[in-house]
Amino acid sequence: MRAVIEHGLDRGQLPVKVWYSGPFFRAERPQAGRYRQFYQVGIEAIGLDDPAIDAEVIAIADAGYRNLGLTKFRLDITSLGDSASRAAHREVLVKYISKLDLDEATRARVELNPLRLFDDKREAVVKMMAGAPLLIDYLTPQSASHFEKVKKYLDKLSIRYAINPRMVRGLDYYTGTAFEFVHELLGAQSGLGGGGRYDGLMESLGGQNLSGIGFGLGIDRTLLACEAEGIDLTSQSRPDLYVIPLGEEAKDFSIKFIDDLRKNGAIVDCAYGDRALKGAMKGADKSGAKFAIVIGDSEISSGIGELKNMETGVTSSVTLSAINAKSFN
Repeated sequence: MRAVIEHGLDRGQLPVKVWYSGPFFRAERPQAGRYRQFYQVGIEAIGLDDPAIDAEVIAIADAGYRNLGLTKFRLDITSLGDSASRAAHREVLVKYISKLDLDEATRARVELNPLRLFDDKREAVVKMMAGAPLLIDYLTPQSASHFEKVKKYLDKLSIRYAINPRMVRGLDYYTGTAFEFVHELLGAQSGLGGGGRYDGLMESLGGQNLSGIGFGLGIDRTLLACEAEGIDLTSQSRPDLYVIPLGEEAKDFSIKFIDDLRKNGAIVDCAYGDRALKGAMKGADKSGAKFAIVIGDSEISSGIGELKNMETGVTSSVTLSAINAKSFN
């Protein structure tokens, strides 16, 4: 956010969409999966108070986890409302908390932000807060409408979610939509990442009064989740096709042929170095490619080649110009 303000990125077309990654530090006691130095990647959309932007950010985050192969996680969402919503809720929540038997340190924290008590994991406190009034029940009509639209868009995107009205984000500047991805195999430190809307934050930092929403993915925690699910991120993607050019003319043809396939979304490798056919086929086998194709003078002149399935050994005649990324599914 400071970088956006400093470089005037908020002065052009809105919303401003940026991403970041790198090491961060927390001034807290390190725990399993919660390190002093940790790594995070995030996205931000600044400048529009639109429920569709909220859904877009959540959808990108959800797709990121699923593209890694993760399945054992859930998405929790809620709304922290606007200032009027929070003021109405704070009044009744403070009144409720004032009747609880809390120690001095806990009561001091509550005075700063009573919502923090929802995040207290001590069994006694959890029981005391079971009947506490929830912010989501005090949303103004405008905030409630915004949240309903976010849910509508998520439904249209077929993104599964659970409404968690007791969710508390780790930073107090969040407003409106808030969300968190929680993994079921990581125990106490189960949060993979999350985010929400932070209307008013830019102005408090000396910038324009622009709304915004963002998401941060904890890389360390996500790697632990991948490990827990048995996902090996170190293995290389298998090539869809291994091209074996025979001769200089075939190599000239193959360079453009391979480039077109890559632009079409296929993963393609090639037997470079003028290797003999036998050695090149061994290379195709070692690469783990799904298919292999030999291209020589006859294939170039006829426009037809033999595509070999490397798993079954079955070959089939194909028109070279018709081969695309879908040919390898």
